[in-house]
Amino acid sequence: MAEDARPHKTKLIERALPLEAISRESAREKSLRHGHPSTLHLWWARRPLAAVRAVLWSSLVDDPSSHPDRFPTAEDQKTERKRLFGILERLVVWENSNDPEVLDEARAEIKASCGDELPNVLDPFCGGGGGPLEAQRLGLPAYGGDLNPVAVLISKGMVEIPPRFAGRPPINPRSRARADLKTWQGAQGLAEDIRYYGEWMRERARARIGHLYPQVDDKTVIAWLWARTVPSPDPSWKGHVPLLKSGILRKPKKGKPVVWVEPIVNRDTQTVTYRIREGGTPGPGTMGRGGGICLATGATISSRYIREQSLGGWMGEDCIGVVVEDKNKGRMYVDPDGNPIAKPLWKPEQPLNREAPDLVSGRDYGFYIWGDLFTDRQMVALTTFSDLLMDLKKIIKDTRHFNDSDRIFLRDRGAGEVAYMESIIMYLSFIIDKCLDYWSAFCSWHNGKEIIRNTF
Repeated sequence: MAEDARPHKTKLIERALPLEAISRESAREKSLRHGHPSTLHLWWARRPLAAVRAVLWSSLVDDPSSHPDRFPTAEDQKTERKRLFGILERLVVWENSNDPEVLDEARAEIKASCGDELPNVLDPFCGGGGGPLEAQRLGLPAYGGDLNPVAVLISKGMVEIPPRFAGRPPINPRSRARADLKTWQGAQGLAEDIRYYGEWMRERARARIGHLYPQVDDKTVIAWLWARTVPSPDPSWKGHVPLLKSGILRKPKKGKPVVWVEPIVNRDTQTVTYRIREGGTPGPGTMGRGGGICLATGATISSRYIREQSLGGWMGEDCIGVVVEDKNKGRMYVDPDGNPIAKPLWKPEQPLNREAPDLVSGRDYGFYIWGDLFTDRQMVALTTFSDLLMDLKKIIKDTRHFNDSDRIFLRDRGAGEVAYMESIIMYLSFIIDKCLDYWSAFCSWHNGKEIIRNTF
């Protein structure tokens, strides 16, 4: 093989970078929760897009030392490097991600260093799609792949599908009746359809299962909070007792007292009920890493005993409180007062991975199938939305607004009505996936932020 006759040119990334600015913007991205690609779908080990953008750009742009004819002295090179740093510092700011002036300036430097032949960018394990996305943003031919089909779908949803339908008007009746938008730029039409049909699904779901989510005192319920229970190991107590690491529902904040759950032990009926308290001193939890204690008798509850009860099917659950949203006061906590009965007609019975060493995968606690990871009400909600997704497919299929007769599937690089319908379904299925992450029996309550922690 003949050696490349072109001399090596030192790139900016090999000499110096404005690391403080890149690190600052990379850290700030973690707090962005509106419009950021990372919110499209959960993926692990995502690299900050600011860092990806910086690495790509600085790997292609020449360092001034590569051009001694233009920058003969160290001072000249330092001055030019400072100018390039300024471009990069503007480029990594998230708000500038789609700024035409900033992007044109960055692309001009790439062309100046690479000539007319722009290099192809390949990310063979692209995961959440950050590499191909940022390469595309910089105007570079981008290719990506992954072994995980979820990663492939995420990357296609960010990089490949929106340009395929760029400039298309929406097909939903509400948007087509609007007079204020004469043209639809980029993926505006696709986004509008996803929004419309997502709202359609939500309203149909409300009609079908809204009775399972009643308001409390005309306030919307944010969460029902539960505690696992096991029979007491003390034979003098016949009932179940709760396993609570902490009863604190809201840590004390400025102007707001601590909110906590007080278990009420009834020795006559050998039952435990729960009341919400504000202020005062919260009681201790009944569960730790090494096991727990019986709230009623003080008997030790070993981890082995808890595992045995779970494997035997004797573990239960108690509703310990309800979180509601008040428009003026924010989160409020009320006593548990019964729950509507929800019985799913179906639940996934595929076995969980028994070899993975974590709780969600079963680990000796009796959770053998995927359906075990959800409460009945969560299962009803998830199957309802899944069914609606299939109903929606039929509705969109009957909508004919494209002028072409392209019947090629999305997976075969189709760009007609069939592929468009499949794209809307795919994006809405991402939303159901996000619901799966937040609607499982393994979610927990963050008593500092007063929000639900997701499963993962």
